[in-house]
Amino acid sequence: MIYPFKDKNPKIDPSVFIADYVTITGDVTIGEETSIWFNSVIRGDVAPTYIGKRVSIQDLSCLHQSPNNPLIIEDEVTVGHQVTLHSCVIRKRALIGMGSIILDGAEIGEGAFIGAGSLVPPGKKIPPNSLAMGRPAKVVREITPEDREDMDRIIREYVEKGQYYKSLQK
Repeated sequence: MIYPFKDKNPKIDPSVFIADYVTITGDVTIGEETSIWFNSVIRGDVAPTYIGKRVSIQDLSCLHQSPNNPLIIEDEVTVGHQVTLHSCVIRKRALIGMGSIILDGAEIGEGAFIGAGSLVPPGKKIPPNSLAMGRPAKVVREITPEDREDMDRIIREYVEKGQYYKSLQK
């Protein structure tokens, strides 16, 4: 379901795959070859939500904001299953692990990896190319070449899978 909110309509590139039971409302922009998976909710009814190109928002994720505090997801980000993102900034090629929560004013650096089940508190900055995990999330090490290879594989596979499913829609 795609809904306007007051005078704001979602702007979704035609190449985006939107799975069944997704809800998108209001001031939301979604870039090319992005995929939004089953039962996710993206609300742009408080502040804008910007989602870049080749992003995957996986099943059961919830994206929202606080007043005057947009949610920004840059290109080639992977958002795992059942993630909550609230008025934060996720830089290019980051990966947010399943079940994680990223809160207002937090910033996840380019190429960073947030481990599954982590909580990034308000205002916390995770440096680029680092692995952070826990509740609250703490940096535990730098990303290895093997991590980056796996993260790139996930980006590629979700773009391909999203485009496959898109081809099945009429």
